[in-house]
Amino acid sequence: MKYQGEAPQEELATGERSTRNRVARSILDHGPSTVADLAKRLGLTQAAVRRHLDALVSDRVVEAREQRVYGARARGRPAKVFALTDCGRDAFDQSYDKLAADALRWIAETAGDEAVVAFVRARAAAQSAAYRKAIDAAAPEKRTEALAKALSTDGYAATARSAPGPQQGEQLCQHHCPVAHVAEQFPQLCEAETEIFSSLLGTHVQRLATIAHGDGVCTTFVPRGGPATAQTTTSASASTAGRNPA
Repeated sequence: MKYQGEAPQEELATGERSTRNRVARSILDHGPSTVADLAKRLGLTQAAVRRHLDALVSDRVVEAREQRVYGARARGRPAKVFALTDCGRDAFDQSYDKLAADALRWIAETAGDEAVVAFVRARAAAQSAAYRKAIDAAAPEKRTEALAKALSTDGYAATARSAPGPQQGEQLCQHHCPVAHVAEQFPQLCEAETEIFSSLLGTHVQRLATIAHGDGVCTTFVPRGGPATAQTTTSASASTAGRNPA
């Protein structure tokens, strides 16, 4: 039963999340902090701060540490401080995308586009080594699904499903792309990935859509059949990476 003036449950949850984000942001801005520090900065009770910290620790956003003391240590037990984990830092804005794009741009300007292609292919090949183990261990009809699971461990949130319509094959869908912002500027990343998919699955594949191009999901069509057509169509399929051929 909802009483007059009572906030809806979703509003309460949103308020909790907002305050929790303020706690994490305060730690980001000021460094490892005690409960008392956070309560003073945010205007909260220490009990409220502890409740939010418990949730953040459970989510692995922050971790408790012993406070580092410089100089003579005072008597008594050192205060516990809370610091952001690597996962917690990644939740805030980072400059990794800009750094990667700047690095690739520098490679292109100093060594040419061929060097960029060589780099992204080497990166894709190294990344696929673990994928190959999973695919080789799977039955032929399960290889696309095995690749999707391997991609998901690297943050691509991938799934495999039967292709809709008259197409005889599967769709490999990546619902997230950790390098999408860089791939917008350097579609060679998508092209190298497409080539690797073809090599891993032993058949030609066709990239239908990419997040980097503005599509909601990176979608790759994997036809049913053997490797007979792989060599003749791999380069053509890779050339469509990064754009929707519709």
